[in-house]
Amino acid sequence: MTTRLSTPWWLPRDPDPAREAVGSREPTAVLDHSAEAVRNLAARTRGGDERERLRSAHALVSAAVRPVYALDELQPASVTLRRGRGSCSQRMAVLEATARSLDVATRCRGLLVDGRFWYPRFPRLHRFVPDVVVLAWPEFRVEGSWVPVSHLFAPPGAGAAAFTNRDGETLFEALARGAVSLEDCTGGCARDGHDEAAGLADRVVADLGRFDSRDELFATHGQTLCPLARTVVDPVTSRFSAGWVRPGTPRAG
Repeated sequence: MTTRLSTPWWLPRDPDPAREAVGSREPTAVLDHSAEAVRNLAARTRGGDERERLRSAHALVSAAVRPVYALDELQPASVTLRRGRGSCSQRMAVLEATARSLDVATRCRGLLVDGRFWYPRFPRLHRFVPDVVVLAWPEFRVEGSWVPVSHLFAPPGAGAAAFTNRDGETLFEALARGAVSLEDCTGGCARDGHDEAAGLADRVVADLGRFDSRDELFATHGQTLCPLARTVVDPVTSRFSAGWVRPGTPRAG
């Protein structure tokens, strides 16, 4: 069973899949690409086009930032880089900030995910898992089109086992093997049961639409946990290792 006690229930989280956003290359409080740490990482990317450089940035972030169970969605990308550890969401924020530093516009899609998708990570703490998790899913303006983060790599589902959160692999690393596809999900999955083999797309319960930045998403709909819960829990969980890297995942050279 999940809990609503730690969730900021007073914030609006109504589905709005038609909401659009133009995106931006500008720095934000979270995507602080003017910071030296982000600029240095962007300078290390390699590739002949934007897509290749973003793949290179993903590998660099994977190598530089250890996956942990951090909870603060508003942590600046430069802080995550400096600490050398971050959640999958914080690592994606670093990737977005790096993209903007490379003059690639980004935006994000807001999704609500059934909290039970995280049960395998916390087998003895189900009652403390939030009812829903607010997920910021990045999109990048590449060659004149908006490309979801999963489409930077192999087409999702092209022979890759779906990411189910069960074997220790992280969401951030799973992107590189085409294991995640959220592009066609519309939300509203069945929540009266829990299929242990279900992929992430199967656990999306609502589509909040698109936002110019993750800053705007979380300002509108709030973070997954209320401020008190984050203050108490984050200092502890942000140091717990969140998984391993699947063998064969591209790493920074």
